[in-house]
Amino acid sequence: MSLFYRTEGEGRPLIILHGLFGSADNWLTLARRFGKYRKVYLVDQRNHGQSPHDPEFTYEAMVNDIRLFLMAHDIIKPDILGHSMGGKVAMFFAVKYPDLINKLMVIDIGPKFYPIHHDVILEGMKAIDIENISKRQEADEELAEYVEYPGVRQFLLKNLKRTPSGYEWKMNLDVIYDNIANVGKGLDSEDQFNHETLFVRGSLSHYILDDDLEGIKKHFPHSELVTIHDASHWVHAEKPDELSTEIENFLISK
Repeated sequence: MSLFYRTEGEGRPLIILHGLFGSADNWLTLARRFGKYRKVYLVDQRNHGQSPHDPEFTYEAMVNDIRLFLMAHDIIKPDILGHSMGGKVAMFFAVKYPDLINKLMVIDIGPKFYPIHHDVILEGMKAIDIENISKRQEADEELAEYVEYPGVRQFLLKNLKRTPSGYEWKMNLDVIYDNIANVGKGLDSEDQFNHETLFVRGSLSHYILDDDLEGIKKHFPHSELVTIHDASHWVHAEKPDELSTEIENFLISK
């Protein structure tokens, strides 16, 4: 599969992987900062953004997509950063292909199993009468019956694409809906990555708890955890300055 991507800057390669319902554009602001000293590859993962749609939606498939992406673009030992689902892809890639990666950065997700918790969002997106809406406000009003917070709805509705005949979803909503259980998959008990790894969590998020630290160290013995205060799961959107500082400090460290 040939993934859509954007690049920023020149230098050592840095791959950024977005989360569920997201796209490369979500990280464009930070990518431009990192692009001052790195060549940043912002990748749309399968069934998201402008990348191809495919009925297979598993971490095994997404890891292989990244392996083929590195080969296709002659990228040697990049640093890889992933947020949420993208962080899981990055972790699975690191434990399977440790020799293909330098440093790993995981934003607000752990290696553990997560139960399904996006079902209300998916039901809301499926409920939008996509063929008959004439403007985004109508989609927002329909989605508001399922998703309370305007900021979350705004993020989700970035997936709407205007066409000559109306609107359509950029992402493969049906396949994501049918395979959402796969997104919660955890690493196998014996999986381990022995390179430097940075985990970042938001203090208001519940994705990485104090009780998870032992499991993180088991899989990533050379890892450190940083907490960004007053940030939720969307650390990169809410606290971009603080997050970029932590990432930059980690990248320049030995």
